[in-house]
Amino acid sequence: MKPLPTMICCLMLFLATECSHYRAKFHTKDGDKHQHFEEKPKTRKIQEKCHGPCFSPFNCSEPCTQPFHGEIGFTCNQNKWQKSTETCTSLSVEMLFKDLNGASRLSIAAPSIPLRILDFRAPEPIESVVQGIRKNCVQDYACIVNVVKSSEVTSGNIAFIVEILKNISTDLSDNVTQEKMKSYGIVANHILDTAAISNWAFIPDKNASSDLLQSVNLFARQLHIKNESENIVDEPFIQTKGFHLNHNTSEKSFRFSRHINNTTEDILGMIEIPKHELWKLPPNTVQAISIAFPTLGAVLKEAHLQNVSLPRPANGLVLSVVLPERLKQILLTFEKINKSQSARAQCVGWHSRKRRWDENVCETTSDTRNKVKCRCNYTSAVMSFSILMSPKSIDNKILDYITCIGLSVSILSLILCLFIEAMVWSRVVVTEISYMRHVCIVNIAVSLLTANVWFIISSNFSKKAQDHKWCVAMTFFSHFFYLSLFFWMFFKALLIIYGILVVFHRMMKSRMMAIGFVIGYGFPLIIAVTTVAITVPEKGYVRHDACWLNWDNTKALLAFAIPALVIVAVNLLVVLVVAVNTQRPFIGSSKSQDVAIIRRISKNVAILTPLLGLTWGFGIATLIEGTSLIFHIIFALLNAFQGFFILLFGTIMDHKIRDALRMKMASLKGHPRVAENASLSPTNGSKLMNR
Repeated sequence: MKPLPTMICCLMLFLATECSHYRAKFHTKDGDKHQHFEEKPKTRKIQEKCHGPCFSPFNCSEPCTQPFHGEIGFTCNQNKWQKSTETCTSLSVEMLFKDLNGASRLSIAAPSIPLRILDFRAPEPIESVVQGIRKNCVQDYACIVNVVKSSEVTSGNIAFIVEILKNISTDLSDNVTQEKMKSYGIVANHILDTAAISNWAFIPDKNASSDLLQSVNLFARQLHIKNESENIVDEPFIQTKGFHLNHNTSEKSFRFSRHINNTTEDILGMIEIPKHELWKLPPNTVQAISIAFPTLGAVLKEAHLQNVSLPRPANGLVLSVVLPERLKQILLTFEKINKSQSARAQCVGWHSRKRRWDENVCETTSDTRNKVKCRCNYTSAVMSFSILMSPKSIDNKILDYITCIGLSVSILSLILCLFIEAMVWSRVVVTEISYMRHVCIVNIAVSLLTANVWFIISSNFSKKAQDHKWCVAMTFFSHFFYLSLFFWMFFKALLIIYGILVVFHRMMKSRMMAIGFVIGYGFPLIIAVTTVAITVPEKGYVRHDACWLNWDNTKALLAFAIPALVIVAVNLLVVLVVAVNTQRPFIGSSKSQDVAIIRRISKNVAILTPLLGLTWGFGIATLIEGTSLIFHIIFALLNAFQGFFILLFGTIMDHKIRDALRMKMASLKGHPRVAENASLSPTNGSKLMNR
């Protein structure tokens, strides 16, 4: 017969076990009953609702399938339901430490333990991941690794794991060892796998990717390197390396190489600390840590580009660094993922507070087809760097050559045009209409010449954070003078209509001059100043990569595009009116006269097209994504050489200017009789009357 204490012990253990088993059975039965009578019909109803035709902008949701809990959200797009969000997760704080709690409770079955020591109370519930790690694996965080690695990479699980890493980096980063960093990297690697990348898009919190990057960087900042071991974390989708440094260290570099997506070759990345920066270090040893993310660049969401249809994708590794405070500048080399000729690169740093890429902290020093070299400034807010590509940029040497040669020819042509106008001015401005016509030609030439000069200056300007005001100034003058060019072309078109429709009444020259200068310079000044006043306070006036009007953030470019395209459309109507007016036949006209009319129309259209800016109409085709390169070449040819066309059609082909030049040259050579005969010739007189 057993002793009484032992019998009481066994009885209590039996009762505790049975009661616990009964409670578990009852809870399961109740849960099954609830699920049977409520969940299944509800699930079927919602699934029928989210799988069929729909009408925008309705949304719907359906619960996740077992064993996941959460829901999947759908949005109606083009009369079809499309998945928009997902919170399906199988992970929980209880599941992370479930096996560990079960193992710790087995000891109560030992019959040799005295009754007074046995504790029949249920184990204390773990309410947070931080609490569970402190209780079970505070030395290396290894207790959560296997559970995380065995979980599916659904959107809900990814968001849950990001929250785990975020909590660890804020609450458990007081003494980060290499063992802790390795476990941390394994957990992060699981949700950065290429198989998980597509599921990041359905996480409701669009800041999850930037939270992950910031959490890893903050955790690595507390890491203490004990030995000279370089590799700390060496996972497929996250690598961490560390070095010891001092002011006597030669140039130090971190080299990374990893596969990305479907690439067959490794993508390289390198961080270099230049010698002049290492001289700033104290004599005692300090440490430098770097982290490489092969796939994180594909999921990083910029805060100000969430609703933009064309986000800026990263075209290389994302490289993070943790450096001593005295080091401010690093050199980076990125191998391009997309090595096509159109993949123009921009060196950037991730601003953790603004949650976006910042172009002002980096300078692109070299950009070849395969690699990009950057010089970047390191701060506590900017610790991660990469290169971006613009899907709409066209990097073609032909366009560069056309622009360079065309602008040079245009500038020389416009200077020659102004010189000729100055020589013959007194001989050609006879009537009010001819006077205003040449005023238009001169101001068109001055505006285009000045705009081209500012364009060349701004194109060769190295845009840095401290030069932002200069960039704004250059963009303002380029914007203003290009607008002036179009508005003077518009005024010239009004003069043509005025000359055709108004025959017997002529406006005073002073009034026409006032109207011309208000239209030619007043309207552009109002538009340019208003654009600056609205967009500069938000720092959205200029582009991040060039000194020209911004498009991505504030759409400031519309302040140039809309007036220019409207004027081009109006001027096109004027050309049509001139063509119709020219083709009016004479009574009893012959075939030869019809041919002459066609020639006259063609000549008028050819002359008016560059003078009225119709060549800029080809710019509409270049704005369409996927436009053939030939349209870009045509647009570059017509507009880069616009100054030459103004000289040719506006000056040289004008017979009055040619006659005036002939007389001027004859008088300079000492032949006044020739000049007099030229001025009194019947042919010239008839032409003057016709003009």
